[in-house]
Amino acid sequence: MKFDIDKYLLAVNSKGRQALMKINEIAIANVAIFIIDENKKLLGSITDGDIRRGLLQGKNIDDGVSEFMNMNSKFLIEDADNYLRVKEYKSMGVRFIPVVDLDKIIITLFDLEKIKSILPLDAIIMAGGRGERLKPLTDNVPKPMLKIGDKPIIIRNLERLISFGIKNFHVTVRYLGDKIISGIEETKNENCNYSYVKEDKPLGTIGAVKLVESIKNNSILLMNSDLLTNINFEEFYDFFIASNSDMVVATIPYHIDVPYAVMDINEKQEVQSFKEKPRYTYFSNAGIYLFKKDLLDLIPSNESFDATHFMEAVISKKLKLSSYPILDYWLDIGRIEDFHKAQEDVKHIMF
Repeated sequence: MKFDIDKYLLAVNSKGRQALMKINEIAIANVAIFIIDENKKLLGSITDGDIRRGLLQGKNIDDGVSEFMNMNSKFLIEDADNYLRVKEYKSMGVRFIPVVDLDKIIITLFDLEKIKSILPLDAIIMAGGRGERLKPLTDNVPKPMLKIGDKPIIIRNLERLISFGIKNFHVTVRYLGDKIISGIEETKNENCNYSYVKEDKPLGTIGAVKLVESIKNNSILLMNSDLLTNINFEEFYDFFIASNSDMVVATIPYHIDVPYAVMDINEKQEVQSFKEKPRYTYFSNAGIYLFKKDLLDLIPSNESFDATHFMEAVISKKLKLSSYPILDYWLDIGRIEDFHKAQEDVKHIMF
């Protein structure tokens, strides 16, 4: 999360005493302050531990900060794939980390205790549906803007994606699209980039994706806007990479319990075996996908095209399509009863 970085920066011509005073003023455990030149170029970092070690080595508290600073301080590079670096730094217990450009000029600062990850993804949010089954709630309010608790569904989804470090968002709209756009603009995160695609005609559940421009990352997270979920997007992305898939669809386990014994019968109507009150588990599409950017070529231009068609195209090209079962909370708010259930669930589920 971006915040006032000047509070954590100190000029290289400062003294050790000034560094210690700044650390004391911040009063946050494990805080580091970052030493910069006149152009805000990162030169090093200082913690209270660095100052303490320097004093024990005979240095004076009024010596220059260069006498105390760690010249190999860690950092992230702006617009780079910092995913693995963030994982490493978190495992090392690093809390504050600067983001620099290619000249090592500090752009912003992250508190790794307040961000779950930095996923190298563009997110496309499908928000063009009419919401017929939610009438009359959707007569004047687009389904993505219906409030679950105190926030619209789509805003909850955007906030969760932002907490995983995603900052490039593309939202497809049609029915009452201007209301969706204005709702996002009123609450948008200033550190993120937003673009909007307006469908002139219905393009199916995924056809409007073809209209999205300026996708910066090589992988895309696509999700429906009317889902209430606390899926762990980092684990979802980990699976996508580890499985070496071209596309992964998040799935929901759906159980069917048969209340009677089920017979296994051959072509001669002979019973080979039976199962007493078996449970069958199927996996249903959860409306959340990860796929390589190159797969956009499989989506036709200006035609109605559904997610099922997209997955069929992936399979027909003999590309790898995998399933990622969601074990977290998930609810498709497609019906009035789902909407009411969400109002109760949101009081108890950690998002």
